[in-house]
Amino acid sequence: MYVLATAGHVDHGKSTLVGALTGMEPDRWAEEKKRGLTIDLGFAWTTLPSGRELAFVDVPGHEKFLANMLAGVGPAPIVCLVVAADKGWQAQSSDHRDAITALGITRGLVVITRADIAPDSVAATKAQVSAELRGTTLADAPVLTVSATNGDGIDALIATLDQVTADAPAPDADARLRLWVDRAFTIKGAGTVVTGTLTAGTLRTGDRLRLVGETSDEATAVRGLQSRNSSAEVVVPSARVAVNLRDVAADDIHRGDALISDDAWPIVEVIDVRRTMGQLLDEGVHGLMLHIGTAAVPVHMRPFDGDHARLTLERPLPLQVTDRIVLRSPGSRNVFAGVVVLDVDPPELSRRGAGTRRARELEGRPETGDILAEVARRGAVERARLVRFGLSVPEDLSDAVVNASGGWLVHRPTLENWVEAAASIVKAKLAAEPLAAGVPEKALAEELRRLDPSLPGDHNRELVAAIASRAGLETVKGMVRPPGHSADLGPAEAGVAEVERRLAANPFAAPEADDLRELRLGVRELAVAESAGRLLRLGDGVVVSPRTPAQAMRLLARLDQPFTTSAARQALGTTRRVVIPLLVYLDGRGWTRRIDNTSREVVR
Repeated sequence: MYVLATAGHVDHGKSTLVGALTGMEPDRWAEEKKRGLTIDLGFAWTTLPSGRELAFVDVPGHEKFLANMLAGVGPAPIVCLVVAADKGWQAQSSDHRDAITALGITRGLVVITRADIAPDSVAATKAQVSAELRGTTLADAPVLTVSATNGDGIDALIATLDQVTADAPAPDADARLRLWVDRAFTIKGAGTVVTGTLTAGTLRTGDRLRLVGETSDEATAVRGLQSRNSSAEVVVPSARVAVNLRDVAADDIHRGDALISDDAWPIVEVIDVRRTMGQLLDEGVHGLMLHIGTAAVPVHMRPFDGDHARLTLERPLPLQVTDRIVLRSPGSRNVFAGVVVLDVDPPELSRRGAGTRRARELEGRPETGDILAEVARRGAVERARLVRFGLSVPEDLSDAVVNASGGWLVHRPTLENWVEAAASIVKAKLAAEPLAAGVPEKALAEELRRLDPSLPGDHNRELVAAIASRAGLETVKGMVRPPGHSADLGPAEAGVAEVERRLAANPFAAPEADDLRELRLGVRELAVAESAGRLLRLGDGVVVSPRTPAQAMRLLARLDQPFTTSAARQALGTTRRVVIPLLVYLDGRGWTRRIDNTSREVVR
C-alpha cells in the first residue's frame, strides 16, 4: 500500500475528488456531512490498475483547522495539492504549500478540480500553480485537470497516481518503528485501538512496543492488526494501519502520541535545528507550536542566528537527526518556518557568547549529521547511541575517530590523553603501594574521570580496558597493571614462603590466626599474596594453597557417595574449622553438591 494526503484551500473539492477515486466518503462526522466542510482527517482507499493499493488521508482546508491538516500531511510520504479552477490559488493553498515544503515532502502531484465549472479559467489556474510552486518541493510535480462530478480527467489522474507510486522509493521495512497516532478509540470485545500511517518499520502481532505520549510513557503489546478493514498478522510500510493494543486505555492516548520500538529512539525535550524555509528564526518570536507527524507541541525557541536555534519542547518526543518540523505561531494560521533537526543531544550553553559559538558549529554541519563532531564533543560515544540519534555510522571512519572495543567510538586526540593519563595513574599508585597487585579498574576509571569529566561514566568498562591496553597495561581479575607485574611482598615475603612450605607438607593444615600474626601476615598481606596466586583465602580466615581444593577433590571422590562432613574431615585429616569453609568453596565452584543438612556428593 501507498499513502497519499490531500492538501488545499477549503471548498476546492478535495473530499469530492477522493470520493470519485475510491467510491468512499472520507468525511466521518455527521457535522462534516451536514455542513459540507471537512473538519478532521478522513480516510479512504482504492486499488490502482497496477494492483498497488493507495490509501488517502483527506485533510481539512479551512484556516481554523491547520493543526488537523498538519496531522494528516505530517506522516504522509506523498501529497496531492488540490486547486479549484473556478477559484484559483488562495490563502490556504499557500499555507498548505508551505507546510508541504517545510515537511520536505518531494513526492506528489497537483490536481486542478472543477474544470467543468470554469473551463476558461484552467489555463490561468495552471499558470498560477506554476508560479506559486516555483522553488518548492512540488515545483516539478505533474499537474492534471479533472472534474470529479462528470469524471473528466479521472482516468488520466488514476494513471498518474499509478506512476507516482511506482516512482516512489521503497520504504524501509527493517527500520525502527515510529507510528504517529491520529486516532484512539475502544472497540467492544477488542479493547483499545489506535490508527496511523506506517511509513517505516514493520508491525507484527505480538510485538512489544512503547507508547510515548502526552500523558503516558508505558510498555504495550500488539494484540491485533488491521489494514484496509482486513485483519493481518504483519503490516509493512507504507500503509494505513489500525493497531489493537494491550495494557493501555484509549482515554490515555491522544493524537500526536507515538508507538515506537522500545529502546530504539531518543526521547528528547531539547533539540538544535536549522531553518529550511520561512521567516528568519531571530525575528523576535520565541513561543511557537512544533508540528511533526501527528504531534503538535508548544516550544520555546532560543535563536542562535537567523538560520539556527535551540528548541525546548513542552513535552518530550521521539525525534532523530534529519527530522523535518513545521513551526507555527499559536495565534497565527500560517507556517512560521520549516526546520530540520541537527542535534537531539545538544551541549549545555552556559557561558557568555555560547549561542554565537553554537551557531558557528552548526553552520557547516550536514543535515544528515556529523559523526566527527558528535564524537569529538563527547570524547567517546557508543556507536549504538549515535544510531539511536538517527545518524548513519560508516564503517570507514575519519582518521580522527578510533573504533575501540565494545562498540565505542573515541576521538583520537582525547584517547591519546586518556592513554597517557592511565599509564601515569597506574605507575604512581603502584609506586605508592608496592603491595598492590594492580589498580582496580573502577578506581582507574574514577581517577580518569576526575582528570577529564568527558570520560563516559556508564557502561565504560570495555572502554577503560581499551585505554589500559593502549597504555601497554594488562587487566587481570579486575586489576590493571604492567605486564609481568607482581606485588612486592617486602617484609611479608618470608611469612608467605613459610605458609607455602607448611601447606606443601600438609595441604589441609591451615595455619591458625595466632600463627599468621606471628608470621606478620595481616589482611592486606594475605590479599596481596592471594592476588599473586600464592595463597587462597576461604571463609572464616582459613588460608590454604591454591592447589588445596583440587587435592581435596581427589580424596573426596574416593568416598562412598554421598558423604558427610565428618567423613570428609576424616578423609582429609583436618579439623571442622578447615573442612566446613573448604566444602562451601567446593559447593560454590560446582564441584560438590549439598544434598541435605548432613551430606554432600561429588558432581561427576
